[in-house]
Amino acid sequence: MPIEIERKFLVKSDAWRPLARASEELCQGYLSPHDKDAKAEVRVRRAGLRGFITIKGKGGMSRAEFEYEIPSTHADVLLKELCRPGLIEKTRHEVEHAGMVWQVDEFRGDHHGLVLAEIELTSVDQAVELPDWIGQEVTDDPTYRNANLAAHPHAWRRQ
Repeated sequence: MPIEIERKFLVKSDAWRPLARASEELCQGYLSPHDKDAKAEVRVRRAGLRGFITIKGKGGMSRAEFEYEIPSTHADVLLKELCRPGLIEKTRHEVEHAGMVWQVDEFRGDHHGLVLAEIELTSVDQAVELPDWIGQEVTDDPTYRNANLAAHPHAWRRQ
């Protein structure tokens, strides 16, 4: 079974900007309702010219993840007509630090001002050297999960 292992952090400064090596515009929405009792979330994403549908299981740092590329035109229709209200729009930047690639997400729209960094790992106990621009870890804080942000766009501002 495919497993995603990642840690998520708030970003506390712009020191990562000169290190960004690639950027991509993302738009994503959710087909399944945000429900704490749900066994999975179903996400549709438009990433540049590509479309994806992703099913993620419950969990914190480690959880099941099934992702499939779909035609971008299908992603556009799903986002516009079938996803629940509250689309997530962000720019994702790739930033290398200590031989690892971080994904830094700058949110737009209702989430303007929120900047999160994620690092994907090969095991839950993998050591990670944190860059100086990394702030508080929010891996286990459901407020910062994209599905929760989509359903409750201003919840992160109350933190």
